[in-house]
Amino acid sequence: MTAGGTVARAWRGVRWYLKEFTGEARWDDYLQHCAAHGHQPVSRREFERRRADALERIPASRCC
Repeated sequence: MTAGGTVARAWRGVRWYLKEFTGEARWDDYLQHCAAHGHQPVSRREFERRRADALERIPASRCC
């Protein structure tokens, strides 16, 4: 494998990790789900609001 290929592969790994860690991947999954089922997706803002509300209902999801 070339040095450029190794760097590209490492970058893809870091990008994947960051998307999973920050929750960005959940938005992508939601858009894919809507497309697969013919649903009209809500706005990104509404999606994040619903996600935050759902996390608030789970006491273990917060520190205090």
